[in-house]
Amino acid sequence: MPISGKTRVVVHLTYPAKHLRTPEFFNPLLERLGYDGVLVPWEVSPANLATAWEGLRGIENLAGVIVTVPHKLEVAKLCDELQGTARLLKVCNVAKRLPDGRFSGRMFDGDGFVGGLKKQGHDLTDKRVLLLGAGGAATGIAHALLAEAIQELVISNRTPAKAEALTRELRQMFPGRQINAGPADATGFDVVINGTALGLKPEDPLPLPVETLAPGTVVGEVVMNPDITPLLSAAAERGCVIHKGAHMITGQIDLLAEFLFSKTGV
Repeated sequence: MPISGKTRVVVHLTYPAKHLRTPEFFNPLLERLGYDGVLVPWEVSPANLATAWEGLRGIENLAGVIVTVPHKLEVAKLCDELQGTARLLKVCNVAKRLPDGRFSGRMFDGDGFVGGLKKQGHDLTDKRVLLLGAGGAATGIAHALLAEAIQELVISNRTPAKAEALTRELRQMFPGRQINAGPADATGFDVVINGTALGLKPEDPLPLPVETLAPGTVVGEVVMNPDITPLLSAAAERGCVIHKGAHMITGQIDLLAEFLFSKTGV
């Protein structure tokens, strides 16, 4: 679809931007749905996020923003209102610009990731799940996982206090469920999910000791670029079933498009 003066713009706030793959999925979807819009990446450092955000309030042809690492928690604070999971967890990955310049935030990462798992044929019923990370994406995924009939969710983070804090928060939201903080050890788990940014850079360490992964374990990623991260490569070598990070965005792009471009949103 050609870009004109009527085209509405979505910016993707991220830092750095070189890993970003969302436009390659999102822009063809907008064309298929008949929305006159375009998604462009904006590389904004955390130090400049608040300043950039204030500028976005005055862009009248801005449909909204999609948000990724490392801005999901901070953007939630900058929004004027939060809906659904974003309001509960104080984290968002998309915000719609309202006509008066205010922003309304939502969180679809969790729904996208779990939807992607299910579309790939991975049944979560009665599964023990290890989630690595306690940041914005991991928080959304944790919430979506607990909406499923999993047996137990264990959250591990490099800063254990963050994992424990998220665990306490989720226990209040999901009383009676098995939710614990624990080490980055995949022993005994059916599903392991890397909800951190580890894997974006070639020099990144693996998010857990791969020798703890057993054959048949489903190992999922939120990192989309590279397509096969070092974790997924190591997991495949150990006979695990790998689940790419790209499935998280393909599992939610319809929700993102409807929220940003439909008159009512979702």
